[in-house]
Amino acid sequence: MNDLSLTPNLLQADIARHLTFTLGKDAPNASIYDWRMALSFAIRDRIVEPWFASTRRTWAEDRKRVYYLSMEFLIGRLLEDATTNLGLRDIAVEAMAGFGQDFRAIVEDEPDAALGNGGLGRLAACFMESMATLGCPAYGYGIRYEHGLFRQRFEGGQQVETPEDWLNQAHPWEFARPESAYTIPFKGHVETRDGREVWVPGETVRAEAHDTPVIGWQGKWANTLRLWAAKPTTLFDLERFNRGDYAAAAEPEALARTLSRVLYPDDTTYQGKELRLKQEFFLTSAALQDILRRYLAKHDDLRALPKHVAIQMNDTHPAIAGPELIRLLVDEHGMAFDEALETARGCLGYTNHTLLPEALERWATFTFGNVLPRHMQIVERIDSWHRRTYPSRPHYVGIVKHHEVRMGELAFIMAHKVNGVSALHSDLVKKNLFPELERLHPGRIINQTNGVTPRRWLKMANRPLATLITDTIGEGWEADLDRLRGLEPHVGSRPFREAFGAAKRANKVALSNWIAAECGVKVSPDALFDVQIKRIHEYKRQLLNILETIAHWNKIRGNPKGPWVPRVKIFGGKSAPGYAVAKEIIHLINDVAAVINNDPVTGDLLKVIYPPNYNVSMAERLVPAADLSEQISTAGKEASGTGNMKFMMNGAPTIGTLDGANVEILQEVGAENFFLFGLTAEEVMRRREDPEHARKAIEASQPLQDVLQMIAEGRFSPGQPDRYHGLVHRVWHHDYFLVASDFDAFHAAQGEVDRAYADRDRWLGMAAMNTARSGFFSSDRTIRSYMDDIWGVTSAL
Repeated sequence: MNDLSLTPNLLQADIARHLTFTLGKDAPNASIYDWRMALSFAIRDRIVEPWFASTRRTWAEDRKRVYYLSMEFLIGRLLEDATTNLGLRDIAVEAMAGFGQDFRAIVEDEPDAALGNGGLGRLAACFMESMATLGCPAYGYGIRYEHGLFRQRFEGGQQVETPEDWLNQAHPWEFARPESAYTIPFKGHVETRDGREVWVPGETVRAEAHDTPVIGWQGKWANTLRLWAAKPTTLFDLERFNRGDYAAAAEPEALARTLSRVLYPDDTTYQGKELRLKQEFFLTSAALQDILRRYLAKHDDLRALPKHVAIQMNDTHPAIAGPELIRLLVDEHGMAFDEALETARGCLGYTNHTLLPEALERWATFTFGNVLPRHMQIVERIDSWHRRTYPSRPHYVGIVKHHEVRMGELAFIMAHKVNGVSALHSDLVKKNLFPELERLHPGRIINQTNGVTPRRWLKMANRPLATLITDTIGEGWEADLDRLRGLEPHVGSRPFREAFGAAKRANKVALSNWIAAECGVKVSPDALFDVQIKRIHEYKRQLLNILETIAHWNKIRGNPKGPWVPRVKIFGGKSAPGYAVAKEIIHLINDVAAVINNDPVTGDLLKVIYPPNYNVSMAERLVPAADLSEQISTAGKEASGTGNMKFMMNGAPTIGTLDGANVEILQEVGAENFFLFGLTAEEVMRRREDPEHARKAIEASQPLQDVLQMIAEGRFSPGQPDRYHGLVHRVWHHDYFLVASDFDAFHAAQGEVDRAYADRDRWLGMAAMNTARSGFFSSDRTIRSYMDDIWGVTSAL
């Protein structure tokens, strides 16, 4: 809670103390890094007390805890977030000003924690913040990646990956817990001793804990994000070292560091696949060993575990949790197999995040059995148990099929609840993804529509709009986002709409200045800012967006004096290192930008901006300044989305398909405040049945023909005219994501966007109504639903 006794002078004293005694610096010689660290430690001091108090209460009241297992926690910068939630931001600004330091510059000196990639990881971060806000006792478990995903830069328009270096400097928010360490085994073989299976591992590493407190709104409760760093069980081989074989001597350390170095290593090689599986087991085994240690400190009967422990598997990455929990209960604690299986199922929930078959992990039985030989036995036993228990299970359904371990089926069978992340997605999980398992286990699949935290994504990231909201409806909306409905009666008022427009313009001016500084392109804050920021993937259809951009450019060139609405097209996102097509799309966007941004005919009427290395902090700039939210995935492919919710909350109408949570956004905001286009999920499936669908769509669209012809002729790659022949060929002949089929509808919808934006009064009304009706998409609502429907946990507040 906001410490009412804290003044800027008292905070200054704490900052000065940390500057001197923690960092060993005096003010005249302190760098911006030193000031940031001193302020961070002073703020952290005020988190520790509620953190300890929350932990003590959980122990004292023997409360059920939630354990959230995720390969990603995209937490972004923490300094401003922490000061916002503690109610200390203005005090911190004044305190730093007293030292002659700019709070904004200090905040922006903090590196983004490189612990995730995109929506999956940012959702996990929002959930952790909401669990703390709601007083839900919880631990998040992840990996403390040294380099995270990668730092993206462009060379000649192409993505180049370099290591993230966020841990090259001290991370002030974490506490090392060397006493909380567990041995993680790999490989080896399984022996039968005295009638029991015994795993004799061939390799081991140690998982060491690093804890970051996660403070909720107003500082009333704090939970823990526990990240595991891999350490060698044997530092190095001294005998080899003394013989001069230095590389071999360091092999144990190299193996360990590799495990917690990079998020999602390229798995196009066998070594990459093995590393990914090892990472997933490393995270999961360390978490489960920690959970059982904590439980056994207070309880004796492991059969009662589900009454005290709820474990959520965020996607299939931690799906090994089922077999590993069974292994620990059977091999380490002597429980009978069937009893261990039921105990594990009582604890486990599984969140499905994708309908893409390639994203539902499958491991070759050779790889799985080689890395985790005991778990291969357990998985086969789970599969045979399920087949016996449900004799009507079709022969083609199961966990181990065609020499593969199917992690989606494993997660489903080992969870007592499975949830999708939007109404449409959950329906498709039932109908298309697991229809046979749904029939065998009716009611197991439920829906939990995603949400985002309004504290970071509105209160902190968009201060001009947050101030207007508070001035209009009063305080308290931050923890009760449904109160934004109170804005609706004001939307019809011209002064309110103008104030809403002024807040948006302030954000656009700030972004325009940043674009000029970072990208070297001058853009007008009065232009329509059209933003698509997300992982680069064919189903998210950045390709559709850039093809339509070329068509729009063509139209302007044909009539440069026409009544055009100036537009700035902004892209952001990274491609997986081994995803060749996505990298080709990135290259095309940058090549198109180079031509359009230097075209004297179109001038300021159209600009294309693609800043490199999209991350949380960049999103905090782009989202508040966006006029239009691009959510244009092929219907039936996007599970939910959370960027769409952030844009809506910040007053950006959506142009989108009926996909993921777009369906619910459309329901909440109304068709008059949403630009809908494209085929539905059912129409997509029917269209694919025609092998000639792409050719027919292109032949029916002269604008699309013209665009593809320009690309094929090398208009955007004059030095290499055939650069995009493969991409053009895919659109003509292998258009699985129906870019061609949706092109004309998208082009027409963009024309409607221009007409709406040209009517300032209409546009401001649409934008304001998006904010007013965004309350449903708070992650607080989502977490309350998880607590009630899946975890069986009550609030401690």
